[in-house]
Amino acid sequence: MNGPAPTAITLHQASRRLEIAYDDHAVFSLPFEYLRVHSPSAEVQGHSPDQAVLQLDKENVTILSLRPVGHYAICPTFSDGHNSGIFTFEYLYELGLTQESRWAAYQEAVRAHRATASPLPACGLNPMETPHD
Repeated sequence: MNGPAPTAITLHQASRRLEIAYDDHAVFSLPFEYLRVHSPSAEVQGHSPDQAVLQLDKENVTILSLRPVGHYAICPTFSDGHNSGIFTFEYLYELGLTQESRWAAYQEAVRAHRATASPLPACGLNPMETPHD
């Protein structure tokens, strides 16, 4: 690892945050949702920036467990089943440093997506009626 090394990693289930402290005295409190939508997995990031998949409706996601990956990363298992993101300690540090700008960009992408998403087509039934054969 080329940067600061973690000295403590704590899951705070009640506040849904992962706290990570580094040997340069930096401490980051990263919301589970923030980690989930910025997972480094190919499922989220794609194989290039134009293949990234916007992650929606992750507000209530939790982290069920953390698995160490060597001496350089962790792999969380999220409550929505996602478990393929290997978060290097360097990437977690970057996520901590850029949290405000990344979160703002993510929220703007979600707003833009929802503004352009097509509503579901009407089925033509009165909600109180049932379909007839």
